[in-house]
Amino acid sequence: MTAPLTGFSRLAPTRSWLSAHPTAFDAGLAAAVLLCMVVASFADPHGPHGPTFGTRTPEIRSLLLMVTAAGALVFRRVRPVPVVAVTGALSVAELVAGDPPAPVAMSVVVALYTVASRTDRPTTWRVGLPTMTVLTGAAVLFSSAPWYSQENLGLFAWTGMASAAGDAVRSRRAFVDAMRERAERAERTREEEARRRVAEERLRIARDLHDVVAHHIALVNVQAGVAAHVMDRRPDQAREALSQVREASRSALNELRATVGLLRQSGDPAAPTEPAPGLAVLEPLLDGFRRSGLPVRLARTDRGTELPAAVDLAAYRIVQEALTNVRKHAGAAAKAEVSVVRVGGTVEVTVLDHGRPAGPGPEGAEGAEGTEGTDGETVAGGGSGGHGLVGMRERVTALGGTLTAGPRYGGGFRVQAILPVEADAEGDVDG
Repeated sequence: MTAPLTGFSRLAPTRSWLSAHPTAFDAGLAAAVLLCMVVASFADPHGPHGPTFGTRTPEIRSLLLMVTAAGALVFRRVRPVPVVAVTGALSVAELVAGDPPAPVAMSVVVALYTVASRTDRPTTWRVGLPTMTVLTGAAVLFSSAPWYSQENLGLFAWTGMASAAGDAVRSRRAFVDAMRERAERAERTREEEARRRVAEERLRIARDLHDVVAHHIALVNVQAGVAAHVMDRRPDQAREALSQVREASRSALNELRATVGLLRQSGDPAAPTEPAPGLAVLEPLLDGFRRSGLPVRLARTDRGTELPAAVDLAAYRIVQEALTNVRKHAGAAAKAEVSVVRVGGTVEVTVLDHGRPAGPGPEGAEGAEGTEGTDGETVAGGGSGGHGLVGMRERVTALGGTLTAGPRYGGGFRVQAILPVEADAEGDVDG
């Protein structure tokens, strides 16, 4: 088994090249058919002791007809029916003028096979049957041999077998294509079914998470309210309420861990044990960008202000992603400024850069929307980045804030996020 497989592997590049250059293949086939016709034209089927080779020489007329018929085969793929008509007419001309005729009909056999393999069955019948009838009739009428001679019967058989073989190849090719399409369709159906099941399972898990969080947070809220109400007058009852809060929170954490664990894949890394980053570690983040060659200045008025964990993380990530965009898109000479300002019940995070100049006109004006990239993102210099701004906008919107991003007047880019700090304490815990 090894030797045949090795031979097929060696022929693979040649087959690929021939598939990519069908005209070259047809030219080679035409040359091979011409060679066969010329060699066979030296044979005399009516020799004294049967067919003999080398006892006759083809005439110039026959050579011209064979060359023309072979040349027509170069166009057999693009014009299969006209090629049958041309080769058939040339063959009839040779049958009428030559005795014994040169085997120009070999070209008709190849042309009929092409029609049958590359068209449909009705076309094969409409083209093949008249061609067989005309060629066989011309051979019978204009040949000096009896009508039942070997040459006449062979011409009828070869033209018929060419049509049958081409039709079989076409049917086989259609069957293989249908099986391949059915397999691809089945594969797509399996993938869609798997995605649908995954979506349904995730929806079920999300509902479970909602039920767990809503129930336990509501219990914690009630018990915490009781503890605050009786803290001074009945400390024992307050301690009991706080114990209930602790037990409910522990139970909620355990159930959340078990539920979220269902979403983890086998290769996912373990959950991090360090706290989530926030504005408290903003300076180390900026130092990292400074070491990479991006000058960054920081101005902030929120020192000593404690932010909610979600807001603190969102502010940190916005600064990180905005500076990453500056580093990637604003050019080597870019500089950046970061400001974090507490204004009433909100915190404003602004990242400016002095990168590539914005284009003239309204696109470069401050507050303009900027240039939309292929993925809907606006980046410095009018280019298209990854999903940075999209992720920042989703993060800010989830917290109830607003995000604006666009080119600055005179050049550069600005990203500003306004995040609410004071949440509504009267919100419905149950969602």
